[in-house]
Amino acid sequence: MKRRNHLITVEHDFTDNLPFLHVVLSEKKDEQLPGIIFVHGFESAKEHNLHYAYYLAKRGFRVLLPEAPLHGERKALMTESELNYSFWEIVLQMIKELEIFVNAFTHKDLLDKKRIGLAGTSMGGIITLGALTQYSWVKAAVSLMGSPSYEVLAKSKMASLKKDKNDIPFSEEDLEKLYTQLRKFDLSLQPDKLMQRPLLFWHSEIDEVVPFGPTFDFYLKCKKHYTDHPDRIHFIVDKTSGHKVSREGVIETVRWFERYI
Repeated sequence: MKRRNHLITVEHDFTDNLPFLHVVLSEKKDEQLPGIIFVHGFESAKEHNLHYAYYLAKRGFRVLLPEAPLHGERKALMTESELNYSFWEIVLQMIKELEIFVNAFTHKDLLDKKRIGLAGTSMGGIITLGALTQYSWVKAAVSLMGSPSYEVLAKSKMASLKKDKNDIPFSEEDLEKLYTQLRKFDLSLQPDKLMQRPLLFWHSEIDEVVPFGPTFDFYLKCKKHYTDHPDRIHFIVDKTSGHKVSREGVIETVRWFERYI
């Protein structure tokens, strides 16, 4: 049997001045397609996830790789500490921007709004889980090394920063305002918002950047919300990779979206 060759197009584009990569089969470029938005990690960039986009586009998805605020070509002149202090600002801003991409492509009739998946690595996984509290248009999601526990993670990171330095640019009042704001996006506090939507986790037990424990505990608690569809929530436990997604994680991400989108 002769194999058919497929040409995959990678375009650098903007919507509302927000840069992104658009990856799709050339032959389907002008069709309405199911879509996947894939968000990169902290101190990474959109180009670093092109391998996910390749596999997904090859299977007929329209893939959008947005650039997170203060990253890649949106990078600002900031110190490493200043970028760390801006972490949650970046997360919340990116969650807001996701809808801009969805609206732009559905308006052009290039995206089937009933068939949109969301995924990300590390910070992108955190953004993915927070977005599930806000957007019903996310049909299925994959969190790779992410965390749903915004408030717990924020307090842990702040404690770590305070341990390293004493000049934290936040007052206790500022921090309490931040925690209050984060609770609105904290999926661990409102698992009912999952509405039994398909959700896959990949996380390494030896991850030293985003703690494995709270995410796995959340998964165990969430299973009771999937009594009608237990197959729609799954956790892949990695034992060796640390804070780097294995090839298995990449392949299973693609399979998850093939199955549920």
